[in-house]
Amino acid sequence: MTVITKRFSKIFLPLLTVLTLAFGTGSSTLASDSPFASLAASDAEFLPVDQAYQQDFLFSGDNISTIFQIAPGYYLYRDKLALYHIDGGTKKELPLTLPEGEVIWDDYFEKETEVYRLQLEIPLAVQSAGPLQLEIHYQGCADAGLCYPPQVRHFELDPTKASATPVTAPTARSSTPPSSGTDTNTDMTLALAVVLAFAGGLLLNLMPCVFPVLSIKLLAISQTSQQAGQRRLHGWAYSIGVVVSFVLIAALMLTLRAGGEAVGWGFQLQSPWLVAALAYLFFTMGLSLSGLTAFGTRLMGLGSGVSAHPGLRGSFATGALATLVASPCTAPLMGSALGFAVTQPAAVALAVFAALGAGMAAPFLLLTYIPALADRLPRPGPWMDKLKQLLAFPMYLTAVWLLWVLGRQSGSDGVALVLAGAVAIAFALWIWPHALEAGSKWRWGKSAVALLALAFAVGLLPQLNTVEASSETASGYWQPYSPERLEEARSQGRPVLANMTAAWCITCLANEKVVLSSDEIVTAVEQLGVVALKGDWTNQDPQISELLAKYGRTSVPLYLLFPAGGGEAKVLPQILTREGLLAELQSAAEGGLGTSMR
Repeated sequence: MTVITKRFSKIFLPLLTVLTLAFGTGSSTLASDSPFASLAASDAEFLPVDQAYQQDFLFSGDNISTIFQIAPGYYLYRDKLALYHIDGGTKKELPLTLPEGEVIWDDYFEKETEVYRLQLEIPLAVQSAGPLQLEIHYQGCADAGLCYPPQVRHFELDPTKASATPVTAPTARSSTPPSSGTDTNTDMTLALAVVLAFAGGLLLNLMPCVFPVLSIKLLAISQTSQQAGQRRLHGWAYSIGVVVSFVLIAALMLTLRAGGEAVGWGFQLQSPWLVAALAYLFFTMGLSLSGLTAFGTRLMGLGSGVSAHPGLRGSFATGALATLVASPCTAPLMGSALGFAVTQPAAVALAVFAALGAGMAAPFLLLTYIPALADRLPRPGPWMDKLKQLLAFPMYLTAVWLLWVLGRQSGSDGVALVLAGAVAIAFALWIWPHALEAGSKWRWGKSAVALLALAFAVGLLPQLNTVEASSETASGYWQPYSPERLEEARSQGRPVLANMTAAWCITCLANEKVVLSSDEIVTAVEQLGVVALKGDWTNQDPQISELLAKYGRTSVPLYLLFPAGGGEAKVLPQILTREGLLAELQSAAEGGLGTSMR
């Protein structure tokens, strides 16, 4: 499985090592002898999860205990242990009688936590004359700086034969989903994950954050409409740029996770520097399309020499830019596929992300292979200048959106700095053509002024700092999310709606505007006594990252609904509807869980 190391110093381990780590997820084996006698790993190597933590069972009369054999140098978290007895159609959590463990300071969770080493015996608070099914939840780490994702294992126990058999999944259906997100992907295969990722990539083309970039490429098709072969080359260059960029971002995400960073999909927009740089880029592209300067036309593949290699490089760069902007957008079907991907070996994970990129690139590539498209497109002419100028406005709007995101991250001071930098860029692009004019008396001086203006804009980026989450998190009926607030509300027996969101998440904003802020939902939350918690993941937050990982998600949105009186949370769809959410809230208030929203 993909692993998460705890120390930032591990971030820069060779990428090849990260991509070749493959931790097995097969069934646990039962061992009566020491399971670690033949294992000798160097400091730079880590054991597969099922070798680091092996489960055995002890049968003594009517009493049964489960035993963890923990490899030297590894430990288990006490607060991550949970046992469930599956009987018929229900799953019941068993009370745990645990010995006193070792208290350590945990770098990843940033708190003191109790852990167990070498061996742990847990008596089962259940008696059965016949076979029974057991579900075990646990999570552990290595002293060398590696943490495994939460694990779930299933066993079928037969007290009469004193035997325990690992199974891939319980044969009886559970009435509620498990607390760990691992099981949400238990039945998913690589083929299904690839199909879902490809479909999610297709839907990404409908997201507003992708529209400005696609508009640029459609204009490029118009310019090459008379050259079918060249048009297809541009389609392939754009597609390769998309797929390669998806894989590289995914590889970087896996590397950061392996280095202890609590990051997920779309993590790049948690950096104010990158958000500001993208705002600069889209503002500059808008100025270029407006005719202020020809700077950036090659980047966008709009130069007059589109048949030359720079034009293909521009198409590749446009694909990369589309990926960078589109990745925070979450389309339906993506959540489960990407959640499955990050729990798999690196090669499998990257294959799923490549399928996501292929799905996003497929419509544009297909258009380049449709002969009728070229016949319907207008011939190149003066109209293209007007269209280019019109396409500048989506670029400006994208820059405005990025500035709004930056305001949530760095406050008004950060926005002011970037606006000053944008003015400096506009000044540099205005003076640059004058510096290049033939016979200009102050050619070198003007060039130096333009470069200084650009340097000033870039120099402002390191001044950006993140600020505390906006008070908007606690607006309306929402309270800021924290594990303590969640546990307090659950201990009171109240239903809880948890909303994990981010300012750069378009799907999140749409759900909040259309559904979560509607009068019907506000009234239902108040009348049913629902505790509504909102977690803002605009900036990195380890507590939210931990909750996402627990439920098998790599990014926001994540909507959880906890029923009144206890019970496991239900993961709601990423695209909410008012009717569906109202039905789920009513069911949760009555202490049960409703059917899936349609």
